[in-house]
This record gives sequence, C-alpha cells and structure tokens, in this order.
Amino acid sequence: MLSFSRDFSFDLSDPRQRVMEEALAAVGEERSSGRIGYYNLPEGSLPLIEAAERFAAESPLFAAVTDIAVIGIGGSSLGIKAVDALMRVKKSGGRRLHYFENSDPINIAQTMAKLEKARTLFIVISKSGGTIETTSIFKTLIGHYDLQLDGADRGRVLVITDAGSSLSQFADHYGITQYNIPANVGGRFSVLSAVGIVPLTLAGYDTKALLDGARGFRDRFFEGRENHLLEKACYYYEQSAEQSINVLFSYANELEDLTKWYVQLWGESLGKIDVEGNRVGMTPIGIIGSIDQHSFLQLLIEGPLDKTVTFIKVEDFENDLTIPEITLPFIEKTDFINTNSFRTLINAQCDATKESLVQSGVATDMITLSNISEANIGAMMLYYELLTSLVGAMLKVNTYDQPGVELGKQILYGKFEK
Repeated sequence: MLSFSRDFSFDLSDPRQRVMEEALAAVGEERSSGRIGYYNLPEGSLPLIEAAERFAAESPLFAAVTDIAVIGIGGSSLGIKAVDALMRVKKSGGRRLHYFENSDPINIAQTMAKLEKARTLFIVISKSGGTIETTSIFKTLIGHYDLQLDGADRGRVLVITDAGSSLSQFADHYGITQYNIPANVGGRFSVLSAVGIVPLTLAGYDTKALLDGARGFRDRFFEGRENHLLEKACYYYEQSAEQSINVLFSYANELEDLTKWYVQLWGESLGKIDVEGNRVGMTPIGIIGSIDQHSFLQLLIEGPLDKTVTFIKVEDFENDLTIPEITLPFIEKTDFINTNSFRTLINAQCDATKESLVQSGVATDMITLSNISEANIGAMMLYYELLTSLVGAMLKVNTYDQPGVELGKQILYGKFEK
C-alpha cells in the first residue's frame, strides 16, 4: 500500500474549492466520455495478459527465449523500464528485458553484443508507427541479425502500435503478431496498455497485480477517498509561478527509472501555452537519495525557494543487510550506526533530509511504499497520471498533446530531406 503526508499548509477556501471542483469535473468528463483512455486501462488491459500468455504458449520459438529486446523511446520504453527496474531484484530467473531507445551508436552496438538471435524476442513499440529512432534501430537489428521476416523469424518479432499506423500495416504485410494501443491513450500515459503489459507479462512479471494496484487507487480517488491528491494539485497550480520546479527525491536506486518516467509525464504534459497564450508549466527534476544529498541538497536548502520536493521512500526493502560491529581507527565517530540495517539508515536519511528542507522553508510531501510490489507500482503510476491530469485541467492546457515535440521532429526531418 501507499501512504501520504505533507508539510505545506492548505486552507480550503471557497476559491480553492471551486478550482478543485472544476478540475475534478474535468477529469471525470475525460473518463466518462471515453475521450481520454488511460483511466480505463486497469480493466481494459486485462485481456492483454491472456493474449500474451497465449502467444508464449503457442509460439514455437518462445520456449528458447531468454532475452526480450524492447525497441521504443519515451512513452514506449520509460514505463516498462520503471517497473522492470523496481521488480527485477525480486524475480528469480525468467526473461531479461533490454532496451534500444536512443540513437547513440555505442549503446546500440553494446546492447546488440549482449543478445543472440536464437534466444531473443524483438518487440517494436511506436504509437505513431513512424518514430525515427525506433524505425532506424529496428532496421539495424534486421540487418545485424539477418531477420527473415517473411519466413523463419516472423515469430521472433512483435509489434505494438496504433491500429492502422504505418507500423501496423508493416506487421500485417508480414503476418507479424501485433497488439494495438487504444487511440485515446497517449504515449506517455500508455504504460498500462499493451505498451507495458505485453513485454512485462512475457518477461514474467505479475501484470494483473500491476493493473489491480492502479485500479484500486483510481477507484479510491473517484470515490473521494484520496482527496489529498486534489489538494496537492491545487497547491501546485497556485504556486506554479513562484515554485516552478518540482523535485522528485526517491530514496532507492531502483526508483531511478520511475523518476525518469515522471519527468517525461510531467514535463511533456504541462509545459504548454495555455488558452490565453501564456507559457505555463513546472520543471520536473528527478534525483536519488541518499546519493544526491551530496550533490543537490545544498541548492534545495539555501538556493532560491522556487521548488517543491516530493520524497518517495520504501518502508520495507525486504532485505536485512546490516552494518557490522566494526571499529576502524580514526573514524570511530561513525560507530553509532553499527548494527543498524541499511534500510533503517536510508529511511532515516530520507526523514532527516525532509526535516532539513521543512526547516528551510521548502514545501515538501512524502509518498511511502509499504514495500516494492507490482500493486504498489501500479498505484503510484496511476497517482502521478491523475495528478498530471488534474494540474493540466487547472492550468487550462491540453495535457495530452505535445506540439513542441512535433516542431522538433519537423525540423529534424527537414535536415534529412534530399
């Protein structure tokens, strides 16, 4: 389960109530009308689990697969990586996920060197079907592994894309199995669609628990049992000009990819021009504790008060690694920590850092995971998707488009036109 606490004060005055009621009505309309589809993925994606399991059982090639190559970028990879990074340590054996998501030639070559064709399933993911990084890397893999798509290797490739996209038509042409992303689900909100559910299921994760965790949080929110989320969204909206930087301070290495997923979700959804022509949005930053206590904390404490900080900590790491009772010459002053577990240490560091920020006048709040599980990850992802939608409604922006990104693509394509 997830628990929440905050230190910033928030009186529910009439104007704030009105802002929150209007935002709640807006996301309620998005959900009930079906205009925005991520709200319904916790139920809508359940059949994908069975479909992926059926593919695994019926494919003559899949029994030999030990590695799954995910070819996608941004919303087509970040959510998968977030779940995988958090849950990998708890998975014994099973298939390992590898990611081709950047045009970096060294990274592409190094990742290819880890994989054998006979043991690899290639999953190509692009909502639009024409993402330049994805198609370029896919062509490279076809050439490198001599993939015979019209014959023996057809079953070694899966496609995840919008129905009718160019990539979908490609899959139809070769008879490659494909799974479609709902048209009303944007890429950065798509982790609980086929984008995440198919590769994570094939890798051996409990994707039903992931969906159940998301469904539970969504239902509690719309039933009025998670009002703190609405109040937090309103605080962010009110303070967006003065506190324009939102820092996610995650106290576990395994949370690093979740912070990267959050950065895309928050930045690409809220950095917009509003209905009145104003540039709005808040800058997302993801850092890791306790590492960044030694790099970023000084700025947070004594730098400009233009930031809010959300801490994430894990109550039970399910690992009792303990600091031994050893005294070292000249550094005896650290012996006070001897015999304590590292779990106790990292969570004490988290609490102390939060307290230091509160004393310095920084607005903070805390998300505590009881443990690392698929259900808790699903709940946290739905938490951030809802928070993003609520703030977007308050800012009066289109949360679900990305015209700035499209401009960059147009410029890139122009550079390669002959």
